[in-house]
Amino acid sequence: MHEEHDEHLADAQRAHWQEAYAAHPGMYGDSPSEPAVHAAHTFRAAGATEVLELGAGHGRDALYFARRGFRVHATDFSETALEQLRADAERAGLAGSVRTTVHDVRDPLPLPDHSVDAVFAHMLLCMALSTKEIHALTDEVRRVLRPGGTFVYTVRHTGDAHYHEGIAHGDGIFEHGGFAVHFFDRGLVDALARGWDLAGIHAFEEGELPRRLWRITQTAPR
Repeated sequence: MHEEHDEHLADAQRAHWQEAYAAHPGMYGDSPSEPAVHAAHTFRAAGATEVLELGAGHGRDALYFARRGFRVHATDFSETALEQLRADAERAGLAGSVRTTVHDVRDPLPLPDHSVDAVFAHMLLCMALSTKEIHALTDEVRRVLRPGGTFVYTVRHTGDAHYHEGIAHGDGIFEHGGFAVHFFDRGLVDALARGWDLAGIHAFEEGELPRRLWRITQTAPR
């Protein structure tokens, strides 16, 4: 019964995001997020060239990575968002550096083992995913990363103003304004880092609320 609820919530969230991207093209603007700027610097310092972005949306960060010289594989479960990304990449002359795949992160990543240098996910892991699904996704990231590869992700945490607000779905997930969020505590971050080299956890704020987040950087052992 619990799995059926998770499936229903995930399907409802996919539909909600599709509608949001259709109603508000380019809803997050053209400027890259602060975590993407940090990640680009970190990836470059590590010698990365191939970047996988999970939950790329309409592509503000994917296009930033491409402008910085990376080859980018951008995934999202919203075809509407990725259509906007491809159109913007074409207009910017970056179509050759960006490819897109419609993908639900509850499924295995559509990539071979050890095939990318770096993975970036801004507020993707804290969507309407169960703790079990988040662990499975992190295992998939580990699988597709080359040894020594870098994973930078951000999540809203339990110090956020919307934690415990709105509709409670269990497992740390609360829905507010139609968007469901899995709020992370430090224990979950530490659990996801087991078997990795945890390079750092950085607290920051974003948006008007503001949203309170952690930016986590961890690398796959060589």
